Amino acid sequence: MLLTEGLYVKGDVLLQSVRDAIERSKVLLGREEEIQALRARYADLTSRERDVMALVVIGLLNKQVGSRLGISEVTVKKHRGNAMRKMKAETLAQLIKMAARLRLPQAPADGVLVTK
Repeated sequence: MLLTEGLYVKGDVLLQSVRDAIERSKVLLGREEEIQALRARYADLTSRERDVMALVVIGLLNKQVGSRLGISEVTVKKHRGNAMRKMKAETLAQLIKMAARLRLPQAPADGVLVTK
């Protein structure tokens, strides 16, 4: 038994508490590394790829994105593909999750970007 601030604690309980704290710290550090990697990938996108990504992840169709940005649907598809490749997203669902993790500005229906 150990005396800690006037309390007696079994050594194995204390040791397990320290191990649990270390494990939680590792998990948090891993998450932060993932976010940093996502931020680095996002930084590699062109401004147009970011624009397209912002509209695609809120559910707009390619045709709607093109109309909103004043570009053709084919061009939207090209930028969307580039963004997905650079972000290493295999599916739209993955891209949406990445955008949520990055807390990207959301583009509402009126076309004005807002931040949370």
